[in-house]
Amino acid sequence: MTTAEPRLRYSKTVAALPATVPFVPPEALERRIGHTLKLRIGANESAFGPSPKAIAAIRAGAERANWYCDPEGFVLRTALARHHGVRYENIGLGIGIDDLLGLIVRALIDPGDPVVMSHGAYPTFAFHVSGFGGRFVHVPYRNDRNDGEALVAAARQSGSRLVYLSNPDNPTGSWIDAAEQKRVIDLLPSGTVLILDEAYSDFAPPGTLPEIDPEDPRVIRLRTFSKAHGMAGMRIGYAIAPAEIVATFDKIRHHFGVTRLSQEAALASLGDPGFIADVVRQVAAGRAHLAEIAQCLQLRALPSATNFVAIDVGSGARARATLALLLEEEACFLRMPGVAPLDRLIRVTVGTEAERQGFAEALARVVPKLPA
Repeated sequence: MTTAEPRLRYSKTVAALPATVPFVPPEALERRIGHTLKLRIGANESAFGPSPKAIAAIRAGAERANWYCDPEGFVLRTALARHHGVRYENIGLGIGIDDLLGLIVRALIDPGDPVVMSHGAYPTFAFHVSGFGGRFVHVPYRNDRNDGEALVAAARQSGSRLVYLSNPDNPTGSWIDAAEQKRVIDLLPSGTVLILDEAYSDFAPPGTLPEIDPEDPRVIRLRTFSKAHGMAGMRIGYAIAPAEIVATFDKIRHHFGVTRLSQEAALASLGDPGFIADVVRQVAAGRAHLAEIAQCLQLRALPSATNFVAIDVGSGARARATLALLLEEEACFLRMPGVAPLDRLIRVTVGTEAERQGFAEALARVVPKLPA
């Protein structure tokens, strides 16, 4: 008896991929435990919400939800260009940074091409590289920070056309200063592009964000309205890049993906810098509070320039046990890096004061139950 041919035939690239997604959503965890989470502090969502101006724009825009968006994003791109002191042509919109990462990979690599990133860095970038047939050259973190020199060395050795660097970094919260980033850029091999993911740029200390010519063909910078602007659910980000690259995205992007409501909300939030500054202040205070919580339990919080704190619980086994106990016994949602040695960390979003206090009490109940 012969085996029947499969009814569907997938591309070789897709057929070889595991059926998985980079993240398990908190909603799936709620379905697993059978009740609502008490603390949702694992996805780096802003606990402080969107700007009141953004909320007002969303409410007003709801009456025009029957209209398609402007696929060129002209008004928002013009405002962003003015905000950053670049040309309109240097701004490209995306359905969050995740979408832009996919566009970059699709536009700049062919199947089999090497791509360099830190081992354990943002998994959605890895998801896109795998999805378009790239292969990884992984570089270990050094002292829980991205190793810029090692990333460049790996690009030279492998002939990689793409290097990914998030700064400030997810999942460690670490950062490298502007001078070090400029050295990385200057050492890049000819034809190699640095993806500089600056999702957490609003929280970065002074001296972290380098000045880069937007027409520099070696760099694509990515920003988002998901973090300090508190609009993760609106799915809107943007690239600051050479005009040629932005124009190339037009060949392959989902032109109606960045919705009318998202564009209008982002424009309103951009016009409320006082609100963003207040969020940044509250997050800084929250990071200090989380460090105190960790210290009281004889754990160590890593320094952070983001809206989360990575807490070292000693080992991957202890970190996995911590997350499981927090979820199952405390209905508390956290995440952790997936590879050693970063898997000894648990990553805690900076919540409100009440959320942080709730986390402190839950963690204090869990720590005595952890394996030695």
